[in-house]
Amino acid sequence: MLRHKAALAASLLLSGLGAGTPADAQEPESFTYSTYFYCDVGLQDRADEIIEQTDKPAFDAAVASGAVSSWGWLKHHTGGKWRRAQFYSAGSIDALLDAQKKVDAQVNASSKGKALSKEFASACKSHDDYIWRSVAGGGKARGPAAFSVYYVCDMNREGQADELMKRVYAPMYDKLVADGKLVSWGWLEHIVGGEYRRLATMTAKDLGSLLAARGEVVAKLQDDELSRVFDDICGSHADYIWETKSAAP
Repeated sequence: MLRHKAALAASLLLSGLGAGTPADAQEPESFTYSTYFYCDVGLQDRADEIIEQTDKPAFDAAVASGAVSSWGWLKHHTGGKWRRAQFYSAGSIDALLDAQKKVDAQVNASSKGKALSKEFASACKSHDDYIWRSVAGGGKARGPAAFSVYYVCDMNREGQADELMKRVYAPMYDKLVADGKLVSWGWLEHIVGGEYRRLATMTAKDLGSLLAARGEVVAKLQDDELSRVFDDICGSHADYIWETKSAAP
């Protein structure tokens, strides 16, 4: 009965919101290419050093030129088997792929770069690639500590989950940003990649602030009927806590 009431409430909510609401304001498109690495735990710190020498100068230049809007290299703190993650964002998928080619070319332009790339591949021997599109979010920067939730969703109903996020939960996250409890948050949809269909992110100034904000969100949603609908659509997930090693801006 509770699930029926929640589903009905969600249906009425989503059908009753018109085109003039703030949630419908058009934002520039943003796509993110993310690579999640499986690394040798004994060699992963060396992988960080290599990225600092090779990818960081190339991506910093790409941000400065406007080829990408941002990029980052993340270190696993808590979660599953991914040990490191790299991301970069741009206004189109073509721009992402073009930036990838240019960065690879710059990194491998010298014999030293090629040697370092080979050493990196020995440290992090496999990876998963995803392309995400931003659906909703807030905050202009990225905090040093991040909580990411990777969702497996019902593909026939994931659009409803997007609407719940934009119109019901976004104000809660925006208030956490406005109050300084979070630096940023985001909700992204799967474009290319593996099983995960949606990605929720929140970042904060430090790990303590991040976990406190996460706890506040969980407490608010614990008895929320609409959250039951969301959980029914996106019924399983994987949690990760990341620390930012390098990023721009």
